[in-house]
Amino acid sequence: MRRLHHWPLDPWSRQARIALGEKQLEFEPVLDRFWDPSDDLLALNPAGLPPVLVDETSGGAIVVVEARAILEYLEEIKPEPALMPGSPADRAEIRRLVGWFDRKFDAEVNAYLLHEKLEKRVQALGAPDMEMIRAGRDHLRWHLDYVCALLEARDGLAGPRWTLADLAAAAHLSCIDYLGDVAWEQYPPAKAWYERIKCRPSFRPLLEDRLPGMAPVTWYADLDF
Repeated sequence: MRRLHHWPLDPWSRQARIALGEKQLEFEPVLDRFWDPSDDLLALNPAGLPPVLVDETSGGAIVVVEARAILEYLEEIKPEPALMPGSPADRAEIRRLVGWFDRKFDAEVNAYLLHEKLEKRVQALGAPDMEMIRAGRDHLRWHLDYVCALLEARDGLAGPRWTLADLAAAAHLSCIDYLGDVAWEQYPPAKAWYERIKCRPSFRPLLEDRLPGMAPVTWYADLDF
């Protein structure tokens, strides 16, 4: 039995959900708001942030906190299908790109678009700042150019196979896509890559996510967009 404390439009929670799906490991989703964590979540992670995986084993409960630890834990307990395949150099590139999205993309895109358009709304923090939104969209265009440059030389972001790098990138971009800020038609390599990801069984549950009072854009769940 596994439980995953998560919030639907948190990119790190989405990474954990996709990885569990890829490994075909069943779990019970437990909804937890990052801005108002439950007592249960705080007991598991004093930082009060999802995702947190609770894995019940014969020896007791294993608690794994935060996405990076969860992803590597899952890779160790169920090596196939491998999400970090290849040589040490290949795995170093995968880790570099996961870090790129978890740090650089988050700081330059999520901190503007997700914060202004989503986090402010759910936390009642006031109206979005349009200047910040414009800055986030400018940064997003640069990141999509980089994604396209990678895909012009590779089938996946880190190489010829689907890896944690693609998983992490898709988790972040899918949150921005929910808000309608990704101009996919302007980035054909990225669009073709994301179309393939949307068709993966592990990704399909994310396309069913809905926030009360805040529906996604019309193409969000469309597999042929």
